[in-house]
Amino acid sequence: MNDILIGKGEGPVYLLGRYGNRHGMIAGATGTGKTISLLVLAEGFSRMGVPVFMADVKGDVAGLAQAGVPNEKIRERVAQIGLEGYAHEANPVVLWDLYGKRGHPVRTTVSEMGPSLLVHVLDLNDTQAGVLEIAFTLADDQGLLLLDLDDLRSVLGFVAESRKEISARYGLVSAASIAAIQRALLRFERDGGAQLFGEPALELADLMRTDMTGRGIINILAADQLILKPRLYSGFLLWLLSELFETLPEVGDVDIPRLVFFFDEAHLLFDDAPPALRQRVEQVVRLIRSKGVGVYFCSQFPDDVPGEILGQLANRVQHALRAFTPRDQKAVKTAAETFVTNPGLDVVQAIAALGVGEALVSTLQDKGVPMPVERTLVCPPRCRMGTLSDEERVMVRSRSPVGARYDTPINRESAHEILTRRAAEKLAADEAPTPAAAEAKTPTAPTKGDRLSELLWGNGRRQGMAEAMVKSAARSAGSQLGRQILRGLLGGILGGSRRR
Repeated sequence: MNDILIGKGEGPVYLLGRYGNRHGMIAGATGTGKTISLLVLAEGFSRMGVPVFMADVKGDVAGLAQAGVPNEKIRERVAQIGLEGYAHEANPVVLWDLYGKRGHPVRTTVSEMGPSLLVHVLDLNDTQAGVLEIAFTLADDQGLLLLDLDDLRSVLGFVAESRKEISARYGLVSAASIAAIQRALLRFERDGGAQLFGEPALELADLMRTDMTGRGIINILAADQLILKPRLYSGFLLWLLSELFETLPEVGDVDIPRLVFFFDEAHLLFDDAPPALRQRVEQVVRLIRSKGVGVYFCSQFPDDVPGEILGQLANRVQHALRAFTPRDQKAVKTAAETFVTNPGLDVVQAIAALGVGEALVSTLQDKGVPMPVERTLVCPPRCRMGTLSDEERVMVRSRSPVGARYDTPINRESAHEILTRRAAEKLAADEAPTPAAAEAKTPTAPTKGDRLSELLWGNGRRQGMAEAMVKSAARSAGSQLGRQILRGLLGGILGGSRRR
């Protein structure tokens, strides 16, 4: 049966599998049972054969990997709802962690993240964003792979050294903007963000697995520390959502989703987000349904999600909201207005009166028509409602089908290595020039179109002349000490253009 039993209202309340990709919203105040609803939906999709990706903000979602323990409250809830065949069981789970401590490392490359999302993560202004865009374009034009932060720093360093020529070709680049980006990268690295970039990069196919029994694997991202860096958290999840949108083929309407994506603490995605980013999220949410992906936002208030996106969320689970403040009262009104009315239910009054484990639920039913909202007693999950111990995490990781691929980092040749090697080759050639090389430097000045390429390869005429003058003085000094001192002077004359 490709349906998920959410709970019991006037009758059983289901989320139909064929409408699981129509997106959804789980909202409610802290402590009202949102996590329980998340667990129930995740288990239901997994039993349906649908892979799931979700962030574990508080650490208790990882309990999906272990079977629950019977207790009196659970037995009472099972009897109230009339669940038949209810039994505690574990779910197939793969643990991920951006920091690589509480799960497999999850990485992407700087190129795959792209300048637009990186601007959001680094909190850059428009001018700095333009300079970063130039750095990415230059790397593409010169065939320089941007895999990790070292690569990005090396390209930014080259842009700083050659900003006059680069400004003439790509647009104005200022030293102040490059310095601001470098400082932002330092902050980002200090916060642990450097571990996000590198290889092996995450393969989307590894998030869309089923186990040997056909159950969808639940991918859980440890986010208890990541959530403390809200821009990194939202930037990474938005990158993942964008990758799914850009990579997966169109499938139209399907019997069950290909993947369900839970976005916890959804307000972080939209706080201080520029209009362009909001438009991007709206576009992805609107169109990714046809790729077979369902997106479920989870937050305290339904109006944490912009109205254009909220209107796309057809499956709704609303837990209690306490109308103590004007902000709360507005949220209650917003929640009530977004449900299909039920003549026998005062939604505004019900939202404030819901108990723990109760929710107002409306899902799409036959022919895609939303059901009238029902006050629903939510089913208990079959998994553990709690955290995993360190020993249990180790056991879950040891059974993972993808650990061998991601646990060992790879550092192949990319922009940093290429630029470092070219600088070393240039330095070696300059210290031991051949007659042919000396002759080749003197006859004609480079054409304007070749100037940037010459700078990249370290053959600038101005540098050659300055170096020849200083090396001549070095030879007259007649000692290694003199050469070392004058090489220091060379760095000053060239304004720090030589890369070591």
